[in-house]
Amino acid sequence: MRFKNKIGVLGGSFDPAHIGHLAISKKAVKEYKLKKIIWAITLKNPLKKKNNTSISERIYSCKKVIKLNNFIKIKFYEKIIRSNKTIDLINFLKRTTKAEIYFLMGADNLINFHKWYKWKAISKKCKIIVFDRHGYKKKSLNSVSYKRLNGKNLKFIEFNKVNISSSQLRKI
Repeated sequence: MRFKNKIGVLGGSFDPAHIGHLAISKKAVKEYKLKKIIWAITLKNPLKKKNNTSISERIYSCKKVIKLNNFIKIKFYEKIIRSNKTIDLINFLKRTTKAEIYFLMGADNLINFHKWYKWKAISKKCKIIVFDRHGYKKKSLNSVSYKRLNGKNLKFIEFNKVNISSSQLRKI
């Protein structure tokens, strides 16, 4: 089945949002001809400690970063879908948008992707685009997820990385 619409989903806590999120969003739109990118903010990443800032502060942070990049939509779906699981978000978007979904992630997330709830199902329902991140390439390319999924709806993208992370920004 060919889809007319192709959308990207970049999920995360965005605590805080930064130009690295914007850079991979722009690259994904250009490379894959995506109609839009959804920054799907989660209350809390199940594999990380609690967030430092409220959801409203993080949404505001996202708006400041995206500025006039209208192809990016900031969304908080957890109240609608009653879940913080990626598979539930993907299923919801497939039902409601009828679009081909490209799930975007950094190489750091690929390392533990095999620990995500129903990670194999996610890979079957959407294309996964992994963006290289400074210091994570070797570990991500040796990860369980990469070895099992490479070439099966998973693409590793090397690009001019922005050497920044939310963790670094929180330390400032």
